[in-house]
Amino acid sequence: MISINNLNFHFGSRPMYEDANLHIKPKDKIGLIGLNGTGKSTLLRIIVGEYRPDGGSIQMSKETTIGFLNQDLLSYETHESILSVAMQAFEEAMSLQGEIDKVLLEFENNFHDDLVEKLAKLQERFEALGGYTMQAEAEAILEGLGFTTEELQQPLASFSGGWRMRVMLAKILLQKPSLLLLDEPTNHLDLPSIKWLETYLERFEGAVVIVSHDREFLDKTTNMTVEVSGAKLNVYAGNYSFYVEEKALRNEIQKGAYENQQAHIRQTERFIERFKAKATKAKQAQSRMKQLDRLERIEDVAPEAAKVNFSFKFNIQPGRHILRLEHMSKAYGEKVIFRDTNVHVERGDKIALIGGNGKGKSTLLRIIAGTEPIKGKRELGHNVIMSFYAQHQLESLNVDNEILQEMQQAGSKKTEMELRTLLGSFLFTGDDVFKKIKVLSGGEKSRVALAKTLISEANFLMLDEPTNHLDMQSVNILIQALEQYEGTFIIISHDRYFVENMATKIWYIEDYQLKEYPGTYHEYETFQEKREKEAKQLANAAPQVSKQSQQKQPREKSEYNQLNNQLKQVNRQLSEVENQVQQLETKLASHESELADPKIYGNVELLQEVTAKFEKVKVELDKAQEKWEELMIEVEDLEAKLAE
Repeated sequence: MISINNLNFHFGSRPMYEDANLHIKPKDKIGLIGLNGTGKSTLLRIIVGEYRPDGGSIQMSKETTIGFLNQDLLSYETHESILSVAMQAFEEAMSLQGEIDKVLLEFENNFHDDLVEKLAKLQERFEALGGYTMQAEAEAILEGLGFTTEELQQPLASFSGGWRMRVMLAKILLQKPSLLLLDEPTNHLDLPSIKWLETYLERFEGAVVIVSHDREFLDKTTNMTVEVSGAKLNVYAGNYSFYVEEKALRNEIQKGAYENQQAHIRQTERFIERFKAKATKAKQAQSRMKQLDRLERIEDVAPEAAKVNFSFKFNIQPGRHILRLEHMSKAYGEKVIFRDTNVHVERGDKIALIGGNGKGKSTLLRIIAGTEPIKGKRELGHNVIMSFYAQHQLESLNVDNEILQEMQQAGSKKTEMELRTLLGSFLFTGDDVFKKIKVLSGGEKSRVALAKTLISEANFLMLDEPTNHLDMQSVNILIQALEQYEGTFIIISHDRYFVENMATKIWYIEDYQLKEYPGTYHEYETFQEKREKEAKQLANAAPQVSKQSQQKQPREKSEYNQLNNQLKQVNRQLSEVENQVQQLETKLASHESELADPKIYGNVELLQEVTAKFEKVKVELDKAQEKWEELMIEVEDLEAKLAE
């Protein structure tokens, strides 16, 4: 299909590709990966002919058609409906539709055999091009990418950049090219749309090349990985997970070969140094020198990805309860977001808030942060210090500051050495820390803003799409940083690898209520799949409800009421224990303050008395916390039974 041979390409004096080779065959599903700036998007533009290579050749069969999704498509402006824009993919069929309409109009005044024959030929060709199903196909793809049926007739100009990009993706998919080039297709998609696209690409019959930092997406859509590294295209015969294992094996082999060669070089150099001045050995020494000159040097393995070696600590510990929202409702005009829902965040929670766009995820974070008005009660816990990261905060960076200056002005009181250590973990090494914010890429600005958020004294973090614009290496850094963070956090992200590694609780919005699943993302997905399967089975069985099952309903209702009353009783006990825990925490803090007073150590009796009180309260607190945990488990069990 496409053969790239000995490709050479430079940006100024910088070589992006040197004698690089790649063969793309029909039905290949390729993940194109590499660090930011290595030339992944550049390669796609070379393939479509936007950039001319400095050397080498790109050979393509005449039948090859290419669909290229790239960020430039965001600039496309029109007041046509999004359905009309997507249907531009059927260029010939749309043209034939116009001709058919003209012929039908002629029939009103001039009905003869030639016109009938012409109409028959036009309709035959129109049917062959899928003209009678093209609108239904366009609607299905647009709705799969997250648009509602009502939105299909709205003008493209009324949508934000991310939604416009979805329309352009729909148009490219409808063209059904023999080769799809997709540059970061998941950047503008929510989780349901990403899953839909995964299913589509699995069934797509042509070849695909995907540039993406979403490793889960690459795992599910590719069967071959090409890494851009060292100005070469290195091919791995499997998806991203295969690449990780295979690269580790290749690195091990290369490291061994490099060390063996270095040992040989050192031995040869010692021989040359020792015998080059001796007449009897000079000829041999000269021969060894020539051998070294001709030797093809094996490169050492590049160092591993940056590791975070910075401690993210805060001085003020919060109480057990971080935040409560009671009977919270939120609406924008007639559009309801939440209706009489409750939200509880406890100390140490690691929460991921997931779901489709437009469900209210970002709205909920703003409500929790206190920047969005609501109906209901919002109560922030004792000693809670919040920090909120969202994409708009990139705009709040002072573009005239150097990176190090920006970090120093964050108010963390950390030394320059501490800040430089942290920035090194976030891939800003050496003189990079003196770069102006204005010259940074979107991904680099994101790393600076995230680093600022993490060095704050906040013990409660809210992160809205923190992995946007980050490459895989930067996502790994963020994971490491959050693993070391000892506080509480809520994250919104569509990066499933990131969510799986970070969250121990999953929040999702359903029926205008916030629901919680107490487990990892993988466990949540299994839970949802089971729910969907049961719902389908129930829907299929619904018409066949027998009299016998109808007779069981009074007994089931009685059981439901019994469980509901039991749940209310346990919740009352839970509330009492929570109050007890708060009182004991306050007492314990008071005794800690007494023990911290240097004056007490001059009075042995008083020291013993206060120590005894402290130990007694500590034992009581441990028991109360155990009771709280038991009651929480009981509540979860009862809620699960009620949901069955």
